[in-house]
Amino acid sequence: MSKNDEESLRPATRLVQGGRRPEWTGDPRLGGAVVNPPVWRASTILYDNVADLKARGHATHDKLYYGRRGTPNVWALADALTDLEPGAEGTLLYPSGVAANSAGLLALLSPGDHLLMVDSAYEPTRAFCNGMLARMGVRTTYYDPLIGAGIADLLTDQTKLIFLESPGSLTFEVQDVPAITAIARRRGIVTMLDNTWATPLLFPALAHGVDVAMMSLTKYAGGHSDAMMGSLTATRAVWPKLRSAAYQLGQAVSPDDCAMMLRGLRTLDVRMARHGENGLAVANWLAARAEVGRVLHPALSGDPGHALWKRDFNGTSGLFGFTLKGVDEAARTRFIDALSHFGIGFSWGGYESLVVPSDPATIRSATLWTDPDPLVRLSIGLEDPADLIADLERGFAAL
Repeated sequence: MSKNDEESLRPATRLVQGGRRPEWTGDPRLGGAVVNPPVWRASTILYDNVADLKARGHATHDKLYYGRRGTPNVWALADALTDLEPGAEGTLLYPSGVAANSAGLLALLSPGDHLLMVDSAYEPTRAFCNGMLARMGVRTTYYDPLIGAGIADLLTDQTKLIFLESPGSLTFEVQDVPAITAIARRRGIVTMLDNTWATPLLFPALAHGVDVAMMSLTKYAGGHSDAMMGSLTATRAVWPKLRSAAYQLGQAVSPDDCAMMLRGLRTLDVRMARHGENGLAVANWLAARAEVGRVLHPALSGDPGHALWKRDFNGTSGLFGFTLKGVDEAARTRFIDALSHFGIGFSWGGYESLVVPSDPATIRSATLWTDPDPLVRLSIGLEDPADLIADLERGFAAL
């Protein structure tokens, strides 16, 4: 199949077929092929002779060289993720989403550079900017996630990268990604997007002008809360810098984890549909409750980001927040502790529903979070939404 034919396939088909190259799933000597690449656990790779070793070189993203450079499990997962972003040159894998973000920023920024970071970014991303990047002489300016084309007013001659996260993982503001990336392209500035909430199924980042799309595969891509990994999928112009930095930093992932991630990825299309459907059912129910101040969910018509979500996204995931009207933190704790179908735990995107208290005011600098009502974040899983709603009723009773 030609590259054009592959890119014409719809996302659900690409999810099933991506990364299943015959050389990774079959052996002519055995007279057949398997559906999934077998797990290739390896540190040392053996060569036939010295000439073979020297001929192998270092262009090893799809050839065995040394275990850290990957085996067919790594390449199959990377291939499958690249297939989800038409126009991408390739994908690199990292031990976690935080590692992917940090490695990407290190690869693309140098001392003296200026970084524009969205104010609603995931807290570990902010910590990296305020810590290691600051120590190496990179200046970070945080910006309002709703700034849109106004980002142009913040650019300087030293601005080298604009980081986006849409929707924000705590407060769910939707950014005008096409407006920001268009300005960045005209100025020769790289853009990087944390696309974990939507995945490429709901928001094909590169098609909206983004140069580097990051995902915490730990969440929806893996989908089963049993493995951690992150990815960067990039355009041809940016790809060499990312790849070189990943090799220099010694970033590597386990072939076993890749096999688990690839298995989760195959069902991402059907799982995302159910997450979105369940999430909307719960969100709409919450919006009608007297105990709720507001629901932070861009797919709801009353949400401030709804128009941009409707314009740019292909659907919704199951992560959103809501406030408890007129109560204190102790009441929020009673509400959460009364739930039985929602696990209390970090991360999200697995098959099970989760709940955590959320306090975004503590990690804002360019914008203020002034809502006096305590915020709760829900990750809606694959349970029957009627059971989840009944559980939330028990939480409200505990207020």
